Amino acid sequence: MENRKLLEDSAHYLLQTYNRFPLVLRKGRGMKVWSSDGKEFHDFVGGIAVNVLGHCHPKVVIAIQKQAQRLIHTSNLYHIEPQIKLAKLLVDNSFADKVFFCNSGTEANEAAIKLARRYYHEVLNQHRFEVVSAINSFHGRTYASLSATGQEKFHKGFEPLVPGFKHVAFNDIDALEGALTKETCAVLLEPIQGEGGVRLPDPDYLSEVRRLCDKHGVLLIFDEVQTGIGRTGKLFAYEHYATTPDIMTLAKGLGGGVPIGAMLTTDKIAAGFQPGSHAATFGGNPLVCAAAIATLDLILEDGFILDQCRRMGKYFRSKLEDLKKEFPSLIADVRNMGLLVGMELTRDGAPIVKTCMDRGVLINCTSGNVLRFLPPLIVTEKEIDHLAEILEQIFDNLS
Repeated sequence: MENRKLLEDSAHYLLQTYNRFPLVLRKGRGMKVWSSDGKEFHDFVGGIAVNVLGHCHPKVVIAIQKQAQRLIHTSNLYHIEPQIKLAKLLVDNSFADKVFFCNSGTEANEAAIKLARRYYHEVLNQHRFEVVSAINSFHGRTYASLSATGQEKFHKGFEPLVPGFKHVAFNDIDALEGALTKETCAVLLEPIQGEGGVRLPDPDYLSEVRRLCDKHGVLLIFDEVQTGIGRTGKLFAYEHYATTPDIMTLAKGLGGGVPIGAMLTTDKIAAGFQPGSHAATFGGNPLVCAAAIATLDLILEDGFILDQCRRMGKYFRSKLEDLKKEFPSLIADVRNMGLLVGMELTRDGAPIVKTCMDRGVLINCTSGNVLRFLPPLIVTEKEIDHLAEILEQIFDNLS
């Protein structure tokens, strides 16, 4: 009765911007969540790559509790201790020298785009403003990040978009070079396209992009909102490809469940922003930074979680490859890097997502026919086996 009332109130009071499942999640621990009517689910969505340590990891919860007792919020007019410590942690473990904090991935990408344009205008005194991104990319829902997103379905009804954005095929270095002009300030790419269907680059593609950017004097921005914070088995996906960006954006997994975004860059590029250039009222708030510090400390501690991610990524792929051999008419491809996992189907994936939910497992579908799995990095073989068994039962009924 209570569950039904909650669903009715949701429909009545909330703007209907999501195709929500009729499910109210009330509690989570590790890999599991429970609904308001008491049903248990294995969560292979992970808040869409957010809950990297699972739900309510004790050390993250304690960090939030302690910080909430000390100081929840203060303005960026003043120095914020957890923000300074988090920035140092990110700089010490990346290519970057400086960090700007905000509240989400789309805000981080907005900051990156603004910095790229302003760097050429203020530091180099050049009129460069164009940003080249990839078809099937996803960079956010605010106007500049939406304009950078290479999927027309997200643009529909919001035109005119922000001028100065081009889209070229992902993995096509010739197409990218053909799009660069004297007005191009940046190339913006996800190292692995997440929302676009877990599309991995060719082994040399990103290094070739770096070479092109250097050749044409263009900045390289990596959107690691989904791929960062251990998701691929390294702290950042760019580490797999031995290619360093000029700017990187983070969010999702950074806070272990609380909303935080970050833009990282070098001292050289950071000179494009001065006091008053950009800001975020809640950016780098003490509470979220405390949660992010606890999350990063756990991921970096003795490398166990990153190693677990790599091992479980290989195991996960092997289980899905077994299913592909068993059901070749239903499964077209299996792709992954660590625990960013995609299974491309030969049919619509939405009914399979619904059937999995009915059987107590939460999964996701993107690009219409790609089942996407983004479990916490603490997932075990037993939990992957459980999912594989359910998928096998579903595919068996479809074949």
